[in-house]
Amino acid sequence: MSTSRWIQKKSLIGVVGLLVAGLVALIVSPSISSAAVPLIRQGTTSTYGVLAASTVTNTGPTTISGTAGGDVGLSPGTSYTGRESVTRSGVDHITDSAASVAQTDLVTAYNDLGVPAPTTLAAPDLAGQTIRPGTYSTAAGAFLNSGTLTLDAQGDPTAVFIFQAASTVTTSTGSSMVLTNGAQACNVYWRVGSSATLGVDSLFIGHIYALTSITANTRATINGQLLARNGAVTLDSNRIINDACVASAATTTSSTSPGTATTTPGSATTTPGSATTTPPDGLVTNLPATGTDTLLLVILIFLLLGLGTGAVRIRRR
Repeated sequence: MSTSRWIQKKSLIGVVGLLVAGLVALIVSPSISSAAVPLIRQGTTSTYGVLAASTVTNTGPTTISGTAGGDVGLSPGTSYTGRESVTRSGVDHITDSAASVAQTDLVTAYNDLGVPAPTTLAAPDLAGQTIRPGTYSTAAGAFLNSGTLTLDAQGDPTAVFIFQAASTVTTSTGSSMVLTNGAQACNVYWRVGSSATLGVDSLFIGHIYALTSITANTRATINGQLLARNGAVTLDSNRIINDACVASAATTTSSTSPGTATTTPGSATTTPGSATTTPPDGLVTNLPATGTDTLLLVILIFLLLGLGTGAVRIRRR
């Protein structure tokens, strides 16, 4: 064998060895998401189902519970009316030091939610859309939901959804929100530049951080929190569930009401980084996302095959 052929053969063997080592390291190493997780410092606000600044007003039977906490807080205001009709799993903090600290922490969390750069949606109404993890705003500055909004975590139970409303958030009577593919209510955040109003018999998902006030109309259900910085929280026969995240969420569509699964065929899908939503094509199929690791594996396999073929040719010579 000539010296040049011997060098070529050794070089190919070395390259193949390095590729194999890289392939093994890629397989055994944990996957790393390319999406940065925003820093949201909730602090002591995490245990509150309701937190207000001026007043808390309740009409009718309201329940506040959840694995993260079912506290009711008010500071610096003192008026909490209708408390006798509120059933809560936590503690009332009315104009005490705990409520004062929670209001300070609310400012921090509210500011944190304004940091991530959003994808701007053309239309304010989220009805009929399937939203993927990311941060969103609208050109109009407000969010509406007149129907069903689906939040799709694409199999990642840690996926975060942030909605930045410069002005208001308003949901219609009977409107709903759906969690699918591992999405969790604990990872959904609404930063509201003024006030939020939730419609009669509606289902809302996520933590509301409102600069001014929050009104939950009759029988509205909230899977999250109602936190108002400067104004009131008004309740009317509501159910508030403030649950903590779990390590692994279900990958099927969550129910809009207990025991009722909901699917939304023909809905639009929105991904971060696009200015507008992708129009529906009449049939939405949720496919697993192809990650960077999978692509690298395919490239490495083809490189190994090509180099192996070259090595065989040299050997035959």
